[in-house]
Amino acid sequence: MTQPHVLIAGGGIGGLAMALTLHQIGVPCTVFESSRELKPLGVGINLQPNAVRELFDLGIGPEALDTIGLPAREWALVGLNGNDVYAEPRGLDAGYNWPQYAVHRGELHMLLARTFTERAGADALRLGCRVTGYSKSGAGVTAHIEHTDNTTSETTGTLLIGADGIHSAIRAQMHPEQPPIHWGGALMWRGTTLARPIRTGSSFIGLGTHRQRMVIYPISHPDPETGLALINWIAEVTFDEAEARKSGWFRPAPISDFIHMFEDWRYDWLDVPALISGAGEAFENPMIDRDPVRTWADGPVVLMGDAAHAMYPTGSNGASQAVVDAREIGAAMLEHGVTPAALAAFDNKLCGPISEVILRNRGAGPFGLLNMVNDRCGGEFDDIDAVIPPAERAEFMARYQSAAGFARDALNAAAPTIAPGARVAAPSPA
Repeated sequence: MTQPHVLIAGGGIGGLAMALTLHQIGVPCTVFESSRELKPLGVGINLQPNAVRELFDLGIGPEALDTIGLPAREWALVGLNGNDVYAEPRGLDAGYNWPQYAVHRGELHMLLARTFTERAGADALRLGCRVTGYSKSGAGVTAHIEHTDNTTSETTGTLLIGADGIHSAIRAQMHPEQPPIHWGGALMWRGTTLARPIRTGSSFIGLGTHRQRMVIYPISHPDPETGLALINWIAEVTFDEAEARKSGWFRPAPISDFIHMFEDWRYDWLDVPALISGAGEAFENPMIDRDPVRTWADGPVVLMGDAAHAMYPTGSNGASQAVVDAREIGAAMLEHGVTPAALAAFDNKLCGPISEVILRNRGAGPFGLLNMVNDRCGGEFDDIDAVIPPAERAEFMARYQSAAGFARDALNAAAPTIAPGARVAAPSPA
């Protein structure tokens, strides 16, 4: 029997985590990435402990992650008057066996790409190759590929994994009836500023209301001489339908476009206008996702990451779930072989629950506490316990963490997704 070979459409964070997992369990693969050159694009993202555990098991530990970010210590929601709505420790400080990391998205992408090509060889990552569709046959699946020189080609493999993002061509073929990308009216401006970290020194802070808020957290260790760190920030405003405007993805935007909406956000512990101004430039994009689909699998083809479940970033678990997807697909292959049955097992396990997370994030995810504060007191308060009792706040957060797969006790008690040294059995000779 011919040795199995897996084709991966998309060389982003999810696709590369998938490729590293396949290499770890002894399954040859090739990644097809549409970009001609990989660059460290984007700003900050969070990796939840469930994803960090998987990266550690891939041999990507603190010595590597500390070069592109730092462990998060706190997650906090703050009302418009600067008073805490809710705060909790995160990662190791919260009793997890693994840290939560705040990292530069582009640097994480480059780290995964370097690690994969070092392990599997440069030819295993094909740049300038966009998978535009697929054909199924008894021999497996054929990927249709468009190259940057406008030529086309076809490559046949055992399975095809669609890790090609929110605009996935694989998903479009699998679900031609899917509605357009969903946008709920929120625009985000993202940037990074060198500034002094606040609170614990590694805190994720959500400040404001469900209609207008800032998200702020460091993505580098402080400079030992200046004490300054690279602070990632997101300024977000939800517009009414009449004034809504949608932009392209990650479009450069002048600070003057939006800073006036945050001009009064000054506190004794944080000057938001100064933080925004210190960036020099920002990038605008709409907060978008896709409606859930009934299945991610089509025989020898499966979706993962944003191609499967693009979601609002309100729960800071989009990239984390892509990493977890990769590991779950690898675990399914260990049980079922490099077969459509493995893809079906992955689909049956996660499609339903993660579809619920997509919808939960539309309802503001963990930021829903800010909605509750706004509904009950207009966002201004002196004593949060009189607005939302502590037990109610804790229960709200526990429900989200459980749905998103990083509830502490369950994660700490779980066996490794892929056991150390596990390998997919070689096919028997014909």
